[in-house]
Amino acid sequence: MSEIERAAGILRAGGLVCFPTETVYGLGGDATNPHAAARIYEAKGRPRFNPLIAHVLDLEAALRQAHFHAKAIALAEAFWPGPLTIVAPRRADSSVAELTCAGLASIALRAPAHPIARALLEAFARPVAAPSANRSGRVSPTTAAHVREELGERVELILDGGPCALGLESTIVAIDAAGGAVLLRPGVAPREEIEALIGPLGDPRSGGIEAPGMLASHYAPRAELRLHASAPEPGEAYLAFGAEAPAGGLSLSPTGDLAEAAANLYAHLRALDATGVPAIAVAPIPERGLGEAINDRLARAAAGR
Repeated sequence: MSEIERAAGILRAGGLVCFPTETVYGLGGDATNPHAAARIYEAKGRPRFNPLIAHVLDLEAALRQAHFHAKAIALAEAFWPGPLTIVAPRRADSSVAELTCAGLASIALRAPAHPIARALLEAFARPVAAPSANRSGRVSPTTAAHVREELGERVELILDGGPCALGLESTIVAIDAAGGAVLLRPGVAPREEIEALIGPLGDPRSGGIEAPGMLASHYAPRAELRLHASAPEPGEAYLAFGAEAPAGGLSLSPTGDLAEAAANLYAHLRALDATGVPAIAVAPIPERGLGEAINDRLARAAAGR
């Protein structure tokens, strides 16, 4: 039996499997099984009002779960498989459990591009609920070793696909029945490319959690973060950008490459946190392109806990 077949069998039995995507590693369970969804929330220590993304193989599979406006279809055709999650009105006959959707009338769907994720979805033949494979609020995992550190014996299997290529979560866009489009979470798919296809994106309504990654405090190391720092202060490690880091620090990208910075963000935060420093100073990151998503994660990681 292959590892993929073994993983699909675990999912069918209501178990949990961690697997790589092109963004970060996911903690997977049968999205149609409320008991599996409950195990995901329990393993992560995640509040049950925070919905899970259901991963599907393609647009056809997504349309069995949600009502997609023409704008949502256009985005799926342009970005799937890839790092874009679409939140859309949930179909009355959707097979995805209400607990997976946190009781909301909407559902978050993504078709991942990683070959292991796609092989698992094909073998399982049902949607897979998969938030990032870490304890709730902590730094997302980009290697199988990170997953083992975070979840250990809480899961039945970890599929090791090496480091994640992109290293930052998917962009989340909500599109309602009338075609209103809102950016719920910046991510790897750039806002500019999305808006070029479907027009301007609105901002989320205040107060409600409509998708993963919207909690004020999230993606956080144990150390405190100090943002927009030109240099470290005594006792701080430094996370540089656009330059080499001083001794004891790391650089997201010495050349100022935002894609490299995104891919390194979580691994570097984990590495600096593991040194036991009480605080990490972070260099300014430009807001353009992937910088919007990087700054979003840093702001949430630095929020009061």
